[in-house]
Amino acid sequence: MDHQETEERGEIEMPLYFGVFVSLFAYLIGMELKKKFGWPVLNPLLVAIILVIAFLKATGITYTDYNEGASYISYFLTPATVCLAIPLYKQLELLKKNLMAVATALTAGGSVVSVYVMSMVFKLQHVHYVSLLPKSITTAIGMGVSEEAGGIVTMTIVSIIITGILGNIVADGWFKLIGIKEPIAKGLALG
Repeated sequence: MDHQETEERGEIEMPLYFGVFVSLFAYLIGMELKKKFGWPVLNPLLVAIILVIAFLKATGITYTDYNEGASYISYFLTPATVCLAIPLYKQLELLKKNLMAVATALTAGGSVVSVYVMSMVFKLQHVHYVSLLPKSITTAIGMGVSEEAGGIVTMTIVSIIITGILGNIVADGWFKLIGIKEPIAKGLALG
């Protein structure tokens, strides 16, 4: 739609990176709230999602218009994920030292098994099963896995975000409840 058509329809044309600024501002508010109150439920990503939805509803801006600019954020997901490999590589000796614990946690975590069982119980179709499979990996990688397997990428993104936020919200309380204090055990259990 060109500028003249937009004006004729009474719509406001959004600046190119408008969605990026809205998203980042909402996330910064979430970070400040988390820092100030320390409540697990004030996960910055969750707060940002709620604030963006509220902002779009209050202003009448469509998701399509918002996402035109916000989609630029996703271009940075893959490089950011790759950058995570650097600190992981720096901890290679620690990983080697705890190889059995890491292997046991990966096997016991059974993300694939839990998704398969859930798919059988709820009689999910194959497309839904492969969309939920990557729920415990990063968004950037999960999107590619889901697309390659024939899943619904949007469903995969939502499941990854819900898994990450829910894990972040309940982890500390759960660890205190069951008495896990060792940082490596916490990290492996959360993963």
